[in-house]
Amino acid sequence: MTTLVIVIIVLALIFDFINGFHDAANSIATIVSTKVLTPLQAVLWAATFNFVAFFIFKDHAVANTIAKTVIDNYITLQVIMAGLLAAIFWNLLTWWYGIPSSSSHTLIGGFAGAAFAHACWFNGAWVPFGEVVEMDKITKTIYFIILAPLIGMFISIVITLVTIRRNVYGKIGLILIATMGLIFIFNSFRASKLEDNLSKFYKIDKYKKELIKDSNDMEVRRKYSHALANFEATRHLLADFDKLGSDSIAAKIASQVDLKYLEVSKLKDIVSKKLKIDFLRKATFYDPSVKLRYEANIAILDSCKPIFNNFSMIGPDSTAHAVALQLGITKIGDYDKFCSGFNVNIQKGLKEELERADNRILLWSIVTIIGIFIVCYIWCERIKTPTASRMSNMFKKLQLVSSAAFSVGHGGNDAQKVMGIIGATLIASGSIHEFRELPNWVPLACYTAIGLGTLSGGWKIIKTMGTKITKVTPLEGVSAETAGAITLFLTEQMGIPVSTTHTITGAIIGVGSTKRLSAVRWGVTRSLLIAWLITIPVSALLAGLFFMILSLAGI
Repeated sequence: MTTLVIVIIVLALIFDFINGFHDAANSIATIVSTKVLTPLQAVLWAATFNFVAFFIFKDHAVANTIAKTVIDNYITLQVIMAGLLAAIFWNLLTWWYGIPSSSSHTLIGGFAGAAFAHACWFNGAWVPFGEVVEMDKITKTIYFIILAPLIGMFISIVITLVTIRRNVYGKIGLILIATMGLIFIFNSFRASKLEDNLSKFYKIDKYKKELIKDSNDMEVRRKYSHALANFEATRHLLADFDKLGSDSIAAKIASQVDLKYLEVSKLKDIVSKKLKIDFLRKATFYDPSVKLRYEANIAILDSCKPIFNNFSMIGPDSTAHAVALQLGITKIGDYDKFCSGFNVNIQKGLKEELERADNRILLWSIVTIIGIFIVCYIWCERIKTPTASRMSNMFKKLQLVSSAAFSVGHGGNDAQKVMGIIGATLIASGSIHEFRELPNWVPLACYTAIGLGTLSGGWKIIKTMGTKITKVTPLEGVSAETAGAITLFLTEQMGIPVSTTHTITGAIIGVGSTKRLSAVRWGVTRSLLIAWLITIPVSALLAGLFFMILSLAGI
């Protein structure tokens, strides 16, 4: 890794740390304001469950969305660095003034703004914004600036109204109906993700993009048709995923379709990475003199194709040796490291791709939490005499569960955004070929950084979130945090980077409005809305400024 890449990764983890204490209030504001835990206990609790998210979320769909927000040609190390500097600056500024702005939208605005400034700077003229960023991803993010708090508000109102019902069996019946609805929704997400990941495995999107660039490439057209045929022939097998498991499904698929072309594609990717084909292709966009080296390396890659085609006959060791000779790799250290990557197992790769879509651990966690709620309701309202003191104590205990769930959602949603930025950095530097090759240390480092950030607290924002919007009781804290957690889990499964700040604020407004609309301090709410609306454009402008400073400084 170059020095600049290391600096950017460090900045990304610093942003993740700041995100932790900036958004610590989101998961602990209500639990502190209701005096269920002391501030120190609360941040320890939240930090622990921020890190637990590492073991629950597998697919990293939000990270993938962030990494692909900007068109590939305009993702440079300088762009990423400028976006991070703008995001860090805005986060620290809003933290200092106690404004609960969105770290997520700060990062997205900074990334997009720096890329746009870079595009205009490079072309020497105004460039349409849609030619710089993936507008569908930006549009979804903007939609959920409004939708996330509304969803959180709606769910919190429903939870509050169900919770205050006096008929305990009617209450439990409504909870069970809602649980069945959640199970249906999350199973639908899994079914959709399984199909999406199978499609990715067959490289359908990759070939489709290549066809858009060159519709006359008959070789790519043939591969695209083959991939589509394979997908249609095997997608029905996914219906038995829960019953048979990823191993059996992968074996069935491998026995029914010819996956040899994927072996060749994988070997081609290994050699392309070594030759830095993608890195050089992108470099030609800025420097035409690189084109000769790019074409020379393409010729070397083409010369290796006959070796790739014989992979199944000669095996990984002989293939690696032949390719190493073709590339002139002779150093013992480089040779051993290069050859170790040729142990290609397509069936194992398919199994891993399918397992990324398996959200059952998340679903069972939700069902377990709901089960705890039901047992508590039966215990306090049927087995014991329901008194005001007993009910208050019950909701204080349940707040530990709801705040833990929200902290898991916070960790899973926000840590992934930094994973996306680091992933984009590694791709831009040529360290990895595509996002799926993200090293294991990246998610571990991101979840650790956000956990440590949460541990440091964010008391100014806690005061705004926990007391200034509306007075929150333990019952309302449980409703708000549970609603926020469900919203975050849903949007994570959809791969949409939403704001935990917006989500929990909407949920708190929801529980306040169930008492009476005047219980919500709408003046404070209006100030928050203004902060939300200006975050993306201000972050984008700051990022553009930082990019120009970096460019003038020769970085």
